[in-house]
Amino acid sequence: MAKNHVFVGLYGSGKTEIAINYAMKLKRNFEKVAIVDVDIVSPYFRVRDYQQMIEKAGIVVIAPPKNLSKADLPIITASVAGYLDNPQYTVVLDVGGDERGIVALGYLKEHLINTNVYLVINTKRPFSQKVEQIVQIAQNLEGRCGVRIDFLVNNTNLGSNTDANMIREGEKIVLQASKILNRPVAFTVVMNSIDFPSEISLFHIERYVKNKEELS
Repeated sequence: MAKNHVFVGLYGSGKTEIAINYAMKLKRNFEKVAIVDVDIVSPYFRVRDYQQMIEKAGIVVIAPPKNLSKADLPIITASVAGYLDNPQYTVVLDVGGDERGIVALGYLKEHLINTNVYLVINTKRPFSQKVEQIVQIAQNLEGRCGVRIDFLVNNTNLGSNTDANMIREGEKIVLQASKILNRPVAFTVVMNSIDFPSEISLFHIERYVKNKEELS
């Protein structure tokens, strides 16, 4: 199993929710887990906004200083590379979100040894509804940051209106993109309340990330 896990995706793909859930899952199996917030694109859905909750679970949160917490800048503290290189820590990175945001990942390229990079896809979001769009996203992001995407993740959903049929439809699209890109699909994301037979592993999640209205 890789030591570090990087989640990238366009705005609205749900990568922050998945990154938090993945860190929580890792914490059940590893003593030392850290999650890094280098999302410069999505001001309403960032790991840093859930720092207290995550730290209560025993997970280290690495985020920009509070006075820069709302800055749309690729702020990467020196400690990030240290955690990536530290063999005692399993690390999750939430990297946003478009070609501008993923530049931050390129800064860390030399420290991404023994790392899996996951591209999160929600086929119900604009610009990622078609196979060719997903392929273009993956190629653009790789070209911009110089880091290879290892896996795709199917996170097709419409919030509380999501059902199994919708998720299955998303799987078909993501699997087609997977074949073109020659990158496997790591898993399909589903809420704990949903279950169904699938040729892809299911990753059940809790809903930690609240929408903009709930945060206000």
